[in-house]
Amino acid sequence: MFVTIAKKEVIGTVDIDGIFGPTETVIIADETTNPTICAADLIAQAEHDELASPILLTTSRSLAENVKKELAKQITNLKKQTIIEKSLENQGLIALVQNVSEAITLANEIAPEHLCLLVKTPEIYLNKIKNAGGIFVGEYSPEVLGDYIAGPSHVMPTGGTARYRSCLGVYDFIKSTPIVKITRSGYQDLAKTAEIIANAEGLTAHASALSIRKILKK
Repeated sequence: MFVTIAKKEVIGTVDIDGIFGPTETVIIADETTNPTICAADLIAQAEHDELASPILLTTSRSLAENVKKELAKQITNLKKQTIIEKSLENQGLIALVQNVSEAITLANEIAPEHLCLLVKTPEIYLNKIKNAGGIFVGEYSPEVLGDYIAGPSHVMPTGGTARYRSCLGVYDFIKSTPIVKITRSGYQDLAKTAEIIANAEGLTAHASALSIRKILKK
């Protein structure tokens, strides 16, 4: 929270990587998912912040019930138990859906920072996911590994911004300057179109700066 406030103070004076957080995870699970692992991943997300959003979308009522039991069991004696409990209570969700496709439709609407596919043959659903900061495929690709060591940048879009932006990358730190150099002959063709646009906007000085060059000699 303090980092976000600091960024908001300096944005415009200097560039920043973006405003990120609170953190979010959507887990899509089916009847093949291990409830112990699923609950552990939700708790790990909840541990970040009371405002963190640990969300489970599942096709299995049995899994939903078992995950709920596991959540109650696993948070006992954890260092940040109070934070975890508040996150789960206020921001957490376990939702039952008809099928994995419906879960993906919902996930695309949420556009979460992290989307975890804990389903049978998760690879077949990858091309259906349009909005997610990062996708974690299978029980052995947990978001927690992404936090520390998996490889891709873990500065990922939050708050639904995954609809239009990607995780932080090299190009976010590169400043570019375009250079325009047009020949006299090339100018003659381009200026005609530009002059039409300038006049249409009512910017007659713009149009004049274009037309005056066409009548000048070399």
